[in-house]
Amino acid sequence: MDRAGAAARGVLLYDGACGVCARWVPAWAPTLARIGLGVAPLQASWVAERTHLGADALLRDVRLLFSDGSQLAGPDVYRYVMRRLWWAYPVYLLASAPGLRRLFDRAYRAFADRRLGISHTCGLRPPAD
Repeated sequence: MDRAGAAARGVLLYDGACGVCARWVPAWAPTLARIGLGVAPLQASWVAERTHLGADALLRDVRLLFSDGSQLAGPDVYRYVMRRLWWAYPVYLLASAPGLRRLFDRAYRAFADRRLGISHTCGLRPPAD
C-alpha cells in the first residue's frame, strides 16, 4: 500500500486511466484524509493483490478498500463518503432514500460506464506522473 493510505481507515481507489477520475479524486484527497481515507489509482501494483479481483472487475467501479480488507464499490463509496461529510450529508440522505437510491445508482452506472469516453470528449487526460 502507498504511504498516503498506510495509516488511514481505508483507501479510495479510482481509475488512474480516466481523465475525470485522475483529476477529481486526488483534488479531494485533503478532504478525504480528514475522514481517514487515502487515495490511490486502481492500477497501483498492490491493489489487485489486496482486492483479489481481476482487471475487468477491478476497473469497473471506484472502490473503497478498508484497512481490515473489506470493500465497498460503486455508488456505495459515494454514500459512505457523503455520510461522513457534514455538508454532503443532505445529499447522502437523498442518495439513500427509497426510489432516489435507484436513480442515484443508475446515474453512477451511466457515468462509470462512459467515463473514458467522457474524459476523451472533454479533452481530460490523466495528469502525467
